[in-house]
Amino acid sequence: MNKLLLVGAFLVFQLSNAQTVLQPEHVFDGSELHTNWVVLVEHNSITYAGPLSGLKVPKNTKTLRLDGTTLMPGIIEGHSHLLLHPYNETSWNDQVLKESPVERAIRGTVHAQKSLQAGITTMRDLGAEGAGYTDVYLKKTIDNGIIPGPRLLVAGPAIVATGAYGPKGFHDAVTVPLGAEPASGEAPLIETVRRQMGNGVDLIKVYADYRWTPGADSQPTFLQQELDAMVATASSAGKYVVAHASTPEGMKRAIAAGVETIEHGDGGTLEIFKLMKEKGIGYCPTLAAGDAITRYGGWKKGIDSDPERIKNKKKSFQLALDSGVNVVFGGDVGVFPHGENYREMELMVAYGMQPLEVLKSATAGNAKTFHLNQLGKLEKGYLADIIAVKGNPLKDISAMKEVPFVMKDGVIYKRP
Repeated sequence: MNKLLLVGAFLVFQLSNAQTVLQPEHVFDGSELHTNWVVLVEHNSITYAGPLSGLKVPKNTKTLRLDGTTLMPGIIEGHSHLLLHPYNETSWNDQVLKESPVERAIRGTVHAQKSLQAGITTMRDLGAEGAGYTDVYLKKTIDNGIIPGPRLLVAGPAIVATGAYGPKGFHDAVTVPLGAEPASGEAPLIETVRRQMGNGVDLIKVYADYRWTPGADSQPTFLQQELDAMVATASSAGKYVVAHASTPEGMKRAIAAGVETIEHGDGGTLEIFKLMKEKGIGYCPTLAAGDAITRYGGWKKGIDSDPERIKNKKKSFQLALDSGVNVVFGGDVGVFPHGENYREMELMVAYGMQPLEVLKSATAGNAKTFHLNQLGKLEKGYLADIIAVKGNPLKDISAMKEVPFVMKDGVIYKRP
């Protein structure tokens, strides 16, 4: 029999027998789709993935049929904010200024649970947005089995140039909580990177450009030598830097510094994306965030014509596809509801990416980009982070909305 465990408020299934065969209609292994395949899980590892005819079923093996589904690696979300919730509920400013880190941590536990239930077994959380190192402790509670949630890679407070980030609009005698940690100059930035690493972050996030005043166009923030210093400091400790960058100059400086991924990239040109491809830098377009924010502003999608922001995003994303740059799946979830990560996949397809390439990006591709060597594939020796979706997402990417089965590290958190 299987054991029922209480993790947070969830009953989960721990496989007490040594082996379980998962038998769906299709298997996407992280590279291609197969029929008549099964996956054998022993404890928390995959020990076989292949044709049913090729498996010699061990004794005392349980078979779990998942009819009408596609089995695949757990989804790896590349850009999330577990400590934010949709801006049409509460503005970003008010979340930073009025919601305490305690309230935001409680919300974060709910967001983590919703994410896991939606098939997100790993998340890169790119900034606590004013909640300090709350994401570090959220990761700890998940790792310790206190609450259910995805595996987390966390960036802590993120780093901004002094004076660049918000909330803004207050007179100079008011001390305002900021959404990230400000610093400037090579020595202070080196110190900030080291302090953040010492406080438990997995990676460093920097803002290579931003709006110096509310409503203004984004401009580069850090000088080239400042970005270089932060990347060198993180790299020397075995960690890496990702950059929020949306302007051509901000992107160029981040590329020259050697960041591993660029987030947003709205102003990217074909030349810039080709340079990223040449240097092996990933591009996380966060299509769903722009789509959501535009709708919050009154755009009636499907009724109104596309506003300039959406037209420009479609254009830059197509340039990225034309360049062959590594596209990182990540929607900036938190701007829109946690658990609706599928929105990014739907938009990636709508904006010109093939469903197979989208699924590769969200599984094996992100695993490789994020240095997760035992995740992202259904293959012998990989960890048993496995989900099933109804139907065939290669024919209809909206199948990613329905996730009846979720396993993380060999433990079943959701089943039909």
